[in-house]
Amino acid sequence: MKPVWLGVIGCGVIGRRHVETGARSPLIDVVAVADLREEVAREVAGQFGVGRVYADGEDLLKDPEVEAVVLALPARWRTDLALHAFARGKHALIEKPVAMNAGEVRRLIAARGALTAGCCSSRFRSFESARVVAEFLATGALGALRTVHCRALSGAGEPPRTPPPEWRLKKALNGGGIMSNWGCYDLDYLLGITGWSLRPRTVLARTWAVPSPFESYVAPGSDAETHVSALILCEGGTAIAYERGEFVSAGTENAWEIVGEKGALHLNMLPGQARQVVHDEGVTGKGVVSRTVWEGQEEWGTVHTGPSQDFAGAIREGRPPRTSLEQALVVQQITDAIYASAEQGKAVDIM
Repeated sequence: MKPVWLGVIGCGVIGRRHVETGARSPLIDVVAVADLREEVAREVAGQFGVGRVYADGEDLLKDPEVEAVVLALPARWRTDLALHAFARGKHALIEKPVAMNAGEVRRLIAARGALTAGCCSSRFRSFESARVVAEFLATGALGALRTVHCRALSGAGEPPRTPPPEWRLKKALNGGGIMSNWGCYDLDYLLGITGWSLRPRTVLARTWAVPSPFESYVAPGSDAETHVSALILCEGGTAIAYERGEFVSAGTENAWEIVGEKGALHLNMLPGQARQVVHDEGVTGKGVVSRTVWEGQEEWGTVHTGPSQDFAGAIREGRPPRTSLEQALVVQQITDAIYASAEQGKAVDIM
């Protein structure tokens, strides 16, 4: 299979990961990189043997040897670059969140045409455990789904050693805070493992800024949330109970569970050692009987290699990427509704 000639726009932490993945993958040949900080782009290009360096992403898009691009820069600038990429006939893998709002995603879908385009919010579905869970749920063993739970909190540790990135908690640059940064992963994972069968319709949510003891942990002028809690009601009666927070004044916790009429599944999106997926089955005359569906260990490296590899494969195989723009739109619609509900202080229908 001929490797995809890839250009990476944005050479920060995540952009560098995409270049590194490309350098190691037989499916990808990174032929160009771009960053407004040209010295950073040159350093990344030198480290991974990339031939061409641009200080402007628009110039990279004009390169005739680039057939696909990864957009690894803050959300504020991604949509325009993606639209320009489509106009020049180039496939695009867009970092998360896919856009600043659902309206931008609809513009991307309208402009994509027959090109391949996807979002990196699919990262945590690259794991074997995610595949096993999705296949298990597809059997219908849990019966009609009643509740989907995610409670993922990261308690604050010692002050960060390096200044936090400015874009991470500024609405004007990233569309939001923890919901935009991590919520897209969580929702993509939950909707993806359930086969994108859930149809969220109504949201009631609250968001909170960084707690006062940890204000120094974020960049000055940060105005986005670090903690979100939401109840998401879906067609057919399924409810998603969702909570995500960072720098919280609480212990770190990751609790994931899917409860159906006939049983439940306990899982964890994050990689780690000695992980398990456990099925609780309701059995007449016995009560609840538990068994391990899957166990093993998974590494963080897969999180960073999965999207680029899948994207390249999708281009060459003529299939959709793991998270298409249409699926990313569903995630963004929920995100928009969570922000609207928190701002208005009432339940909001998903538009």
